[in-house]
Amino acid sequence: MGRVLWGLLRTNREFAVGAILIGFVVVIAALSFVSPYPPNDSYLVPPDVPPGWAYPLGTNSRGQDVFWQLTFAIRNSLLFGVTVAFISRCLSLLIGLVAGYAGGAIDRILMSVNDTFIVIPLFPLLVLFYFVMRDRMSWLLLALVMAGLGWAYDARLIRSVAMSLRNREFTEVSIFSGMTMRQILMQEHMPYVLPIVFSTTMNNINWSIGLEVTLSVLGFTDINTPTIGVMLYWANQHTAMVAGIWWWIAFPVALVVITFIGLFLLAVSMNEYIDPRSRLSRIGA
Repeated sequence: MGRVLWGLLRTNREFAVGAILIGFVVVIAALSFVSPYPPNDSYLVPPDVPPGWAYPLGTNSRGQDVFWQLTFAIRNSLLFGVTVAFISRCLSLLIGLVAGYAGGAIDRILMSVNDTFIVIPLFPLLVLFYFVMRDRMSWLLLALVMAGLGWAYDARLIRSVAMSLRNREFTEVSIFSGMTMRQILMQEHMPYVLPIVFSTTMNNINWSIGLEVTLSVLGFTDINTPTIGVMLYWANQHTAMVAGIWWWIAFPVALVVITFIGLFLLAVSMNEYIDPRSRLSRIGA
């Protein structure tokens, strides 16, 4: 997998641009560890100062430096997206590989569960979850719930690959050599689905960050943990646009857009590696 990523970085322009954008975002997030201000403290600097030499991205109405607040926000948003993607990838891999390889009744049962999660309306369910767990709502709890709801589409995709691998000669040789199902899935089939896992991980991070931003802006998350959505929530509460404090909204939105574009380019370039016909069809269109 590392060799594939290095090859894409050298030969695929979209992958290289996406990697540069995500690298920039990660650097901004890493700066939070050297911030001179605690993330949740208010009125540490003069409020509503426009961008300038003293405060490159200005300050907000809560007396916080927007730049340093943004470093905490993007770090937590990225960590949220990665947490959701990692847990949901584990679920999609387990269910997709087992269903595709085992077939029969096991496949039917697992895909029935999978299809149930596909048709569940996620946003209303998450809003309902917030009202039920409002007093105990936390960043990690929301990530766990979203991970438990966001694996079904990719599990079906991985299952289709596993079904095609099940009838390959190397799988039959592995069975005849005495390898267990776990060994076959981990050692023989896993390398074939890792590029798909990488691509779906990028898409899943985008999905989870976007949904977290939406929920946070509406106040349906833990507003004490700084994220991009929480920054926009407080900007809305203080009517930043009406008051002319545009930088409080513009810079968080710009950074999250850069994140979305970077992750999208990484996912698209990996899709082209998996299926070169996708590039030809895009050119033809």
